[in-house]
Amino acid sequence: MTEFEGKSILVTGGGSGIGLGIATALADAGATVTIVGRTKSKLENAAEATSLRTFPADVTDEDAVVDAVAFATSHTGRLDGVVACAGGNETIAPVTQIDAAAWRRTVELNVTGTMLTLKHSARELVRGGGGSFVAISSIASNNTHRWFGAYGVSKSGVDHLVKLAADELGASNVRVNGIRPGLTRTDLVALITDGGPILDDYLQCTPLNRVGEVSDIAALAIFLLGEASSWITGQIINVDGGQSLRRGPDYTSMLEQVFGADGLRGVTA
Repeated sequence: MTEFEGKSILVTGGGSGIGLGIATALADAGATVTIVGRTKSKLENAAEATSLRTFPADVTDEDAVVDAVAFATSHTGRLDGVVACAGGNETIAPVTQIDAAAWRRTVELNVTGTMLTLKHSARELVRGGGGSFVAISSIASNNTHRWFGAYGVSKSGVDHLVKLAADELGASNVRVNGIRPGLTRTDLVALITDGGPILDDYLQCTPLNRVGEVSDIAALAIFLLGEASSWITGQIINVDGGQSLRRGPDYTSMLEQVFGADGLRGVTA
């Protein structure tokens, strides 16, 4: 693959998991890739065996995002593509027991962090005559995941931001799309993918009966960043083995131990 030779791509959340997998695939395809994350040591470890460039930054800090975009642009003088993968969740709990501060931090990271990345990277994409922005969402945004709190709600916000930005930026030849991964094998979810009743439930609700791999997500990201998708914008595409056709996962076996059966249905002391 040489399509990305000479292209400059920014990947937030690029120090591990899906973000790192996408960044590595892009670098293998010839791109100059800058990975951004909050932990400098994690970024350096990720880039040690690759040609990835690193820039430590918190995507909820607007000044840091401005600097990260400038750094990603500096190597070639332009920015050609962006993958906004930074995200997370601090609110695994019944809605009657959600910690409000954790809710705000989750929304800030997932929605505001994606918005700030889009705001400042899109300026460079427009200046360069166009480009592609890909946001990493989740099937939790459109398929109820009980007790996930702010996560699915905030990822729904990411989905709408994708559509809004695609509508606005099409006039400048900037495409904006999103990817909704299903259960994907990373260190973060090893507790689930290593086996047990929650994994069994995921697989029962997945027509293509396996766990997703980072390469599954990276393949679509590369397509959406490349010329083969030049007439695609404003789309949020599920990469989930078909799970969104059925229902979200059942975490009862894990969370009932923490909150109790009554707690999971909203009972509080």
